[in-house]
Amino acid sequence: MIYLDYQATTPLAPEAREAMLRWLGGPQESTFGNPHSQHRMGRMAAAAVELAREQVAGLFPGGGRVIFTSGATEAINLAIRGCRPGAVACSTIEHAAVRDTALASGERIDLAVGAEGLVDPQVPIPAGAGLVAVMQVNNEIGTVQPVAAIAARARAGGALVLCDAVQGAGRLPPPAGADLIAVSAHKLHGPKGVGALWVRDGVDLAPVAHGGGQEQGLRSGTLSPALCAGFGAAARIALERREEDCAHVEALWARARDLFAGWTLNGSAEHRWRGNLSLRKDGLDVARLMSDCRTVMFSAGSACASGSGRPSHVLKAIGLTDAQARSSVRLGFGRYTTLDEIEQAAARISAAAREQGV
Repeated sequence: MIYLDYQATTPLAPEAREAMLRWLGGPQESTFGNPHSQHRMGRMAAAAVELAREQVAGLFPGGGRVIFTSGATEAINLAIRGCRPGAVACSTIEHAAVRDTALASGERIDLAVGAEGLVDPQVPIPAGAGLVAVMQVNNEIGTVQPVAAIAARARAGGALVLCDAVQGAGRLPPPAGADLIAVSAHKLHGPKGVGALWVRDGVDLAPVAHGGGQEQGLRSGTLSPALCAGFGAAARIALERREEDCAHVEALWARARDLFAGWTLNGSAEHRWRGNLSLRKDGLDVARLMSDCRTVMFSAGSACASGSGRPSHVLKAIGLTDAQARSSVRLGFGRYTTLDEIEQAAARISAAAREQGV
């Protein structure tokens, strides 16, 4: 099997797995305590959570706090519902977690993108918008948005700024100017089931789920020390290896672009995280392609919406026709991908496409 779906999830880092194992203790061990209990075992578990919080905080700018959640979707819900912004302005290529929550919470105002999949840094901020949401790196086409420029204009108009940094955290510097940043552990080689919302100092949120008042009164529920520890270790390793990982991805990108020279790139080649290769070939039957290439794990679009039967809203937003959107594939690679895997995958995919006559 060749795994090229890093935007959907990433392999668990060995360091994250090791950090988790200690907190999966059985009845003869002392590491299964509830981190919200006041006895010794509870305090031990709580210490593990706080160490993880410090490690995850390293992903973000200073002057804020980290709130653990079950993932980025919950973090985004907490950010939007918790700040009660009224109207939410968000780009047309935001993840459904942002767009659907904004719509459910009140008025959603769309900010268009151009053909390269970028929001204009001078886009007008709609009057009355209490929150502007622009993602750091798009999950489907990999484009890197001008968050800092948009954030400066939004905040000048009195709006808060939410950034979905799921695809950029640990790979790129933190998005400058954001008031709220959502991340997910399993997109940076941590475990599934845990994420975080970073909240800038001075930003007030209301809880959206009530109960025991854990997580600074904003997110009730018992935390998993194992998941938090895995997240913390993954964040630490991502920061330590960022330059090395980026250089590796650049090399893989360059080789992949050569191997797929006859395909059309979706989105900007310049303003992009190069671990995301979104490509299309007119007339390609992607369902058949995936069936013919069962040993290569790649995506027909976003894994979050796969099987819906609808063309990708991201690809439609950059001006692709339904047919072009449906003829697109996404290859995602990163830290543990080898050059040989890229070459083998390209050969299999290209051969399968030729069998279709495209």
